[in-house]
Amino acid sequence: MKLHYAIIILIILILITIVLVILPPSRGTVTPFLDENGNIIENSIAEKTFITIEDASIGLVIRGVSMDNPVLLFLGGGPGIPQYWLAYQYPTELEQHFTVCYLSYRGTALSYDSSISLDSLTLRRYLDDTTVVTNYLRNRFSQDKIYLMGHSFGTSIGIQAAYEHPEYYNAYIAMSQINNSARSEQMAYHYMLNYYTAQGNTSMVSKLSPYEAYFAQDYSNINFLDSKFQNYLMKVRDLAMHACGVGTTAKMRSVVTDICFPSLQMTDFTPMERINIWRGKIFTNQPPVVQTSFANIDLISSVPQLTIPVYFFGGLSDMTCCYDLQKEYYEAVEAPVKGFYTFENSAHSPLYEEPELAIQILVTDVLHGTTTMADQ
Repeated sequence: MKLHYAIIILIILILITIVLVILPPSRGTVTPFLDENGNIIENSIAEKTFITIEDASIGLVIRGVSMDNPVLLFLGGGPGIPQYWLAYQYPTELEQHFTVCYLSYRGTALSYDSSISLDSLTLRRYLDDTTVVTNYLRNRFSQDKIYLMGHSFGTSIGIQAAYEHPEYYNAYIAMSQINNSARSEQMAYHYMLNYYTAQGNTSMVSKLSPYEAYFAQDYSNINFLDSKFQNYLMKVRDLAMHACGVGTTAKMRSVVTDICFPSLQMTDFTPMERINIWRGKIFTNQPPVVQTSFANIDLISSVPQLTIPVYFFGGLSDMTCCYDLQKEYYEAVEAPVKGFYTFENSAHSPLYEEPELAIQILVTDVLHGTTTMADQ
């Protein structure tokens, strides 16, 4: 009997240990900037804050070594996985040169709220939220104009925000710019099918093959909200992309071990906030904003020009937002200053995969409105 109870207690302790390893406890305080003596650097900022927009609580993480630096609003990918997680997991020097605000979209991460109607999560709503946050930052930090950066899904919101309100922004920086995502998904599918066929990877080919007829159709008929695409998205797409190095980063090989588990261990968020990352990711998988700002958008016709400088960061191995389509849009869009920067060792996240190059471009070109480092 004693042995029986001992085994039960041991199992409970093991389970508790596993939970604490996967989801370590924390108060969720944002990591501050410290000097060599361990003191918080004067005039630095590292905070989590919430503002109310149309009865919704919108979460922001704001970090910067000096509040005198230019402000940069960062619109992340997904929607769902907060951009701050990538910055936390793959540190850069971005916050040495900018006061960076990472926005959690309505219904996601810090802004997760299960009572929000999915029908309310429209492109217009996300654009309006971006405008409110932009003006909050302009007023709080007393800067007439700020910088705007988008990543993946965030580039759809970002470029349209820059198009609608150029008076608020010094420049727009596009990392993995979306351009006709339905066409991009079709190109990515055929790339992966050909890749795994050439590799003789019959297991992955067997996972991809059932969708061959679906992606053989005209890309304009691809609907991100239909059951066929959702099944592909949930069961095959991310697995196949990461396994061949064309996903979130060129080195990631698994969404579970390289994104899910690390995000649950980010102690700058409380345990519940980390759980809400994935609740929000699931919640925002099928709202109107996904189809209207991600699947069907054709930027060449909808945003043919900008009146502010625009900078494109493209990972050569990116098939999440196909590199060739990023370049196609860059060639078409008109802007007073524009530059395209190819990151040869990156996939979907150049800033985090080649941070030294990215920061050099930002400091040398973006802050000075030039394109001296751009592709020729």
